[in-house]
Amino acid sequence: MQTYIHPVILSGGSGTRLWPLSRAAYPKQLLSLVDKETMLQATLARATSLPRTQAPILVCNSEHRFLIREQCEAIDITPAAIYLESVGRNTAPAIALAAFHLAQTDENAMMLVLPADHVIDDQAAFAEAVKTAAQAAQQDYLVTFGVVPHAPETGYGYIKEGEAISLATPTSLNPCRVQSFYEKPDRATAEAYLKEGGYSWNSGMFVFTAKRYLQELRRHRPDIFAAVQKSWQERTADIGFIRPCESAFFACPSDSIDYAVMQNTEQAAVVPAQFGWSDVGSWDSLWGIAPKDKNGNVTSGDVYLADTKNSYIRTENRLVSVIGLEDVVVIETADAVLVMHKSKAQLIKNAVQHCKANDRKEHLEHPRVHRPWGWYEGIDQGERFQVKRIMVKPGEKLSLQMHHHRAEHWIVVSGTAKVTVDGKEILLTENQSTYISLGHVHRLENPGKIPLHLIEVQSGSYLGEDDIVRFEDNYGRTS
Repeated sequence: MQTYIHPVILSGGSGTRLWPLSRAAYPKQLLSLVDKETMLQATLARATSLPRTQAPILVCNSEHRFLIREQCEAIDITPAAIYLESVGRNTAPAIALAAFHLAQTDENAMMLVLPADHVIDDQAAFAEAVKTAAQAAQQDYLVTFGVVPHAPETGYGYIKEGEAISLATPTSLNPCRVQSFYEKPDRATAEAYLKEGGYSWNSGMFVFTAKRYLQELRRHRPDIFAAVQKSWQERTADIGFIRPCESAFFACPSDSIDYAVMQNTEQAAVVPAQFGWSDVGSWDSLWGIAPKDKNGNVTSGDVYLADTKNSYIRTENRLVSVIGLEDVVVIETADAVLVMHKSKAQLIKNAVQHCKANDRKEHLEHPRVHRPWGWYEGIDQGERFQVKRIMVKPGEKLSLQMHHHRAEHWIVVSGTAKVTVDGKEILLTENQSTYISLGHVHRLENPGKIPLHLIEVQSGSYLGEDDIVRFEDNYGRTS
């Protein structure tokens, strides 16, 4: 009998290699890079459309929680649980949180572990691979998916296939024991792997039961097991999310499932498969999987090309013209532009580090900053003033708050604003405005059925976002 599958979606990464589009506050899995759906939404849809799947479990960065819930709601998927990591501890602890969650009701629950930022083109082939892996996992194997290589790729780890595994119900695929795992090779080694055969790319996707994963984690990394177990046992609920104990999780060693479990267990298995997989780890890899024009170019947005070949150009806000170039990547955002040769993707980390070292924000967030109630976007600033656009979703409200150093002037552009100042309420509609003096307790709310758009003009001696004293907040925020 076919078992139920519990998808576990890992969404804790930052995707800095896809900067400046991907940033810490809005990483690549939350972006629409390949299709109209975001990468997270595509992963959720792919997993939940498999036969006999249960509601997914998500493990994510605490700072992304409202964005992730919003993206789930947009495609009508209700997760079984969303676990919030207060700090990143790599994949082994993240998967353990989901395993503890499932084991409390069914220790033999079958886990399908998927990163949120992978692309898979062939859903039928993926479903067949999962079906095969689940059978092997029922025989106590910890199974990974090996992608049959079509080129000597140096950006992926490799798996050497060992002896075949017999299944109770054979499928079209041939699962094997893992003979060895290999780190990312140089070009010559990758070519040798391809020529010899019997090697596959390590996809970073897994199938096993909650019981077997926890057993192997406890055997090989008891320190990680104990720390995650404590953090899970002392978890708390937070308006629809689950927070592991912050101090216990912080004390947990950071390690990947590959190093902590898969390279140590004697029960590692691999299902070699071909389902059009890419981890979209760089702009070059995104160019590689995207449809191209007759000159090998991939474009998105307002782009003009002349005498340009084999390039990836994406614009978010304005016209970008590229003339007489080949093998380049050009990415335009509202506050940063990247221009590089496709072969230099590894150097993007230097640009990100430059931002960090100089206390800039371009690696952290976009000018449009998303909040659980909507978003705000800076449009102008100078000495002692700042101008922002604000959108508040229908039925949502900002926190009841006060500022020590700034006053605010709100002008409604569209929609209806309910404004509370020192306990007194007023309604404002299009072209109406109000002034909030420094030190007054206030709140902004959208009581209507359409988005509220307004312009906010701040003035004062300090205009930082940390000048907020919250007295009440619907989203559990304190700062």
